[in-house]
Amino acid sequence: MRVKIILYFVAFIMVLILIRVYNISIKSNTYYEELSKQNHIKKIYKAPTRGIIRDRNGIPIAINNVGFSISLKPHMHLKKDSFELEKIANLISTHFPEYKAEEIIEQYKRENSPYKHEFIQVIDFIPYEDFFPKFTIFNSIENLQINDATKRYYPYKEIGAHIIGYVGKATKMDYSNDEITKYTNIIGKTGLENQYNGILQGTLGYKEIKVNALNQEVEVIKIVEPSNNNDIVTTIDIDLQKYIHEIFNGTGGAVVVQDVNNGEILAAASFPEYDNNLFVSGISHEQWEVMRNDFNNPFTNKVINGLYPPGSVIKMGMALSFLENGLGRNFSVYCSGEIQVGNRKFRCWKPEGHGHTDYVKSIAESCDVFYYEGSLKVGINKISQTMRTLGFGEKTGVDLPNEFIGINPSKEWKLAKHNQQWFIGETINASIGQGYFLVTPLQVSKFTSYIATGLFTTPHFVKNPNVTQVKLQYPDKDLELMRKGMYEVTHSPSGTAKNLTKKVELAAKTGTAQVIGIPQDQKKRMKESELEHYKRSHAWMTAYGPYKNPQYAVTVLKEHGGYGASATGNEVSKIFDKLVELGYIKQ
Repeated sequence: MRVKIILYFVAFIMVLILIRVYNISIKSNTYYEELSKQNHIKKIYKAPTRGIIRDRNGIPIAINNVGFSISLKPHMHLKKDSFELEKIANLISTHFPEYKAEEIIEQYKRENSPYKHEFIQVIDFIPYEDFFPKFTIFNSIENLQINDATKRYYPYKEIGAHIIGYVGKATKMDYSNDEITKYTNIIGKTGLENQYNGILQGTLGYKEIKVNALNQEVEVIKIVEPSNNNDIVTTIDIDLQKYIHEIFNGTGGAVVVQDVNNGEILAAASFPEYDNNLFVSGISHEQWEVMRNDFNNPFTNKVINGLYPPGSVIKMGMALSFLENGLGRNFSVYCSGEIQVGNRKFRCWKPEGHGHTDYVKSIAESCDVFYYEGSLKVGINKISQTMRTLGFGEKTGVDLPNEFIGINPSKEWKLAKHNQQWFIGETINASIGQGYFLVTPLQVSKFTSYIATGLFTTPHFVKNPNVTQVKLQYPDKDLELMRKGMYEVTHSPSGTAKNLTKKVELAAKTGTAQVIGIPQDQKKRMKESELEHYKRSHAWMTAYGPYKNPQYAVTVLKEHGGYGASATGNEVSKIFDKLVELGYIKQ
């Protein structure tokens, strides 16, 4: 019995030994072989050059200037050659005075550590023409490395700045979210640069090399070049964009030019604009303070982030809500210049009134009383439902980051937002695009394109074959009524924007959005020109043309511009004339 136990024990030990031998000699072979490879095969990554952004005609609107960067050997301040660090920093500063020696040393020490084995970049970009004459001076320094470098450049500077966007230095958080930024050290911060950063930054290249125990290169095993097909082509026409920049006569506002049939945006501008190149290497504190304290908010992309009362430019949407909710095509009111609700009077913009007013006349002459009366019959909740269907209080879906949705008010919205009940006077204010109602210029552009075509199309800046296009539930005959009203705006003797342009037959809608309330005891409103600038109304105009063959919509907003037609009509007319000149509108 004891012999059997001993034999079993010996057999058990033998099995364990065999299993161990198997694991070491066979199963672990692949694992250790891979470790061995890692010990002698080194992968060196190469950053891609950022893609170029072009306009619809192939003209570059965001490019890369060529130059050099300077990197220094690590651990210099930890060794006897710490003096070498100061010597190199002073040499750089002598030849390129814009870089201070103490700042170079500080940058170096920030990134240096006992675990750092790669060269440390201390100068990210010196233009080719500045550095090349001094190339031999720096190329002979043992502890210094010169590399090719590029720097983003916007040749049109401030033109289209908010749409194109800019790049900036990547942060540690960016590194954790995107490995490529560790090597490029830049990332799109705003606009298309941000939206399409994943395409523009490209993919990394690398070189696999075999090294010996001294980390010396023995053999190049594999080379993969960085991607070079990372450009994007936009829908923007930079010549049209430049023209709009030249003609916009106002301190603040926005312009959108949109193809009504496919949603392509030919031009979009937010004013005031700024030079994107200021941000590529880091804006100075002085420049930042000037822009930050500008009351006209140059940092805001007003096309998608500017929130404004729409005023009368949404009256076609209100009219569609009336038709949708039981007020037939024969609905009309008598406008005497005001209505009384309780102890409060709600005035029309025209003190003497418009007389008998139907749908077409209410749009053509922008009669407020027509919408007061209709809104009281329909109610704010049903109006809000229609306006949401028409895109208000919703994102347009445009390919730009951080789009705002605005406010499409309702009873539920006010209760959730302010914990207050809705008042009937607020329905009346909302019916003419005042009160809580807030929209973006791009929402108005998308809405105008829908009225023109009957198709709800997603606006976009980069060509997209899968763009969303929806036919909403509103009958064609109702849309025709809206179009007829907009046609009369520009062609009726009493229209609010007659004789805009002779080159294109336009349909339009004007809007004057108050930024301050009018006291009840004020019988006659002051003229806009008599008000302080920042108390003047915002001026709107949105138009499409040609009327019988809609091709483009133009929406113009001027902050504190005063009366809609007089403040914006000149720009709208000139933009449509330019579209003809550039060959976009075929009559």
